[in-house]
Amino acid sequence: MDIQLEKKKGLRPKHYAYIAAGALLLFVVWKMAFGTSLSTYRTDKEKLTIAQVTHGKFDDYITINGNVAPIATIYMDAYEGGRVTEKLIEEGAMVKKGDVILKLENTNLYEQILASESNLALKQNDLRSTKLTFDSRQVEGRRSLATASTDLQRTKRNFEQNQALYDEELISKEEYLLSKENYELSKKQYEIVKLQTENDDQLRTTSLTGLDEDLARMKKTLGMVYERLDHLNVRAPADGQLGFLDAEIGQNISQGERIGQINVLTDFKIEAEIDEHYIDRVKRDLVASFERNGQDYPLRVRKVYPEVRNGRFKVDLVFTDQKPETIRAGQSYNIKLQLGASSDALLLPKGGFFQSTGGQWVFVVTADENEALRRNVRLGKQNSRYYEVLEGLEPGEQIITSNYDSFGEAERIVLK
Repeated sequence: MDIQLEKKKGLRPKHYAYIAAGALLLFVVWKMAFGTSLSTYRTDKEKLTIAQVTHGKFDDYITINGNVAPIATIYMDAYEGGRVTEKLIEEGAMVKKGDVILKLENTNLYEQILASESNLALKQNDLRSTKLTFDSRQVEGRRSLATASTDLQRTKRNFEQNQALYDEELISKEEYLLSKENYELSKKQYEIVKLQTENDDQLRTTSLTGLDEDLARMKKTLGMVYERLDHLNVRAPADGQLGFLDAEIGQNISQGERIGQINVLTDFKIEAEIDEHYIDRVKRDLVASFERNGQDYPLRVRKVYPEVRNGRFKVDLVFTDQKPETIRAGQSYNIKLQLGASSDALLLPKGGFFQSTGGQWVFVVTADENEALRRNVRLGKQNSRYYEVLEGLEPGEQIITSNYDSFGEAERIVLK
């Protein structure tokens, strides 16, 4: 009897074909959904700003905003402290150099002046007394010198006579020796009186010179005190406009305190602040200009301030030719500051993307305009309209130039 064998269950060749077809289908689905490792962000194309890379002339300039200011501002500090007693000129008024603006009073300074005057008077009296004493001693010394000189002549004559008589043995030796001794004594006395007179004259000259110098110094000191007294009248240091005045009648002003300023209006300058990104390129004597009522006005950078505050630094510009007739302090102008010569370059319009990427990469729109892919680039100089493209882009390519902050870490943008 034949035994019928049961067919074994399991995979048959046709089953392998089904499995392969299913795997292929799964792979296609996965490829469509997850076939790229790039993180993707989807957005409406209309919400973006897209610009084209072009080839053209790059003007190396930046646009800055500047305010008109007086060519010079002179600050007024109080040379002397005191209480304000009179205010002669108000803020905003035009002044001439030397005009009295404020009057102060200082009782301590008045007391110093009186003390200095008293000391000077005492010194003058001392000088007069010393001169009288020296004059008296000088007269007495000359009288003594004259007497000694006369005595010397007499004893000399007597000695010479007795010497002649002694040689002829007409007088005794004692009488001769006595006349000789008298003569020698008179000579010594004369030399002593002469030396004393010369010393007195020298001492008189030295003492009086020192006293005269002391007196001159005291007079100079008193003159300086009088100048301090004049400084109680606060005067305009130059012609111009009194910009501000921080003083009221009855107010106490300390020595060295700033109380006002004079704006010199003989000329004007423009003060501007520039982003610190340009601090290495902005130098003295760079040229600039601005347009007003259809006319260009040339400027020159006169001073670059080295200090950076809140990411900006300050420059002063001055006019190199004519200036607007209606120019006034405080006016604002948009200024074109030339940083370098124009050159041929690839140009990328400016946009908010730079704040997100620092100019190191951009999103480049594909040819079918359905997506944009991240690409590293290298940008160079920039002006108010364009960035100079150095590497990474070609003419005609389209770039998303709006801000990238909403894209997060995406490397691919799908454009709807």
